[in-house]
Amino acid sequence: MEIFSLQFFIALANIVFVDLLLAGDNAIVIGMAARNLDPQQQKKAIILGTGGAVLIRIVATIIVVKLLQIPWLLLIGGLLLLWIAFKLLVDHKEDDEHVKAGSSLMAAVWTIILADAAMGLDNVIAVAGAAQGHTLLVTIGLLISVPIVVWGSTIFIKVIERYPWIIYAGSAVLAFNAAKMITEEAKIHHYFVESPVLKWTFIVVIVALVIGGGKLVKGLQHKRQEQNA
Repeated sequence: MEIFSLQFFIALANIVFVDLLLAGDNAIVIGMAARNLDPQQQKKAIILGTGGAVLIRIVATIIVVKLLQIPWLLLIGGLLLLWIAFKLLVDHKEDDEHVKAGSSLMAAVWTIILADAAMGLDNVIAVAGAAQGHTLLVTIGLLISVPIVVWGSTIFIKVIERYPWIIYAGSAVLAFNAAKMITEEAKIHHYFVESPVLKWTFIVVIVALVIGGGKLVKGLQHKRQEQNA
């Protein structure tokens, strides 16, 4: 992939979208970690905490990108990403009220960094899959998306609540990336290279199964809630 080509920017947009989609809870945690500080200190804590979170996320994702080059790990990463895509549709997300607010600037910064690192595994796997092995894409994508998550998360969450189809579109993007990762696993890649029809049929079926399965489970969850109400 050539740097700053159309393919590069499409992959970059993919990374930013995926990270924004999965990072709503992280942003809530960041806000809660700084809630006991005065407004001026809150801004400093969020800026410093976000900076630390970005650095850790970039390093962790680059490590995962490198690990995915080990035989069979691309397949395993693809399967994990499929689970993340499915979980995105069926999980009920709640505010993490158990997160301890920092009583000082550095305590809040440390809490933000640790909380983001603990909650960021899904993002790391998803971004590594979307990066197609390019560390520059990871770096630029996260430098763009993580600050947006911190400053614009509440807006993004409201947009998702207003337009629920965005979740399905996001899940489809994740499932597509996961299926693509599986087809690019070195140990089985030759099967898909020899038959592009098989490759794209596999990808379409995987995406359809994730969306269909997620919708089915979501429907069952709603029925159970109605019965319990």
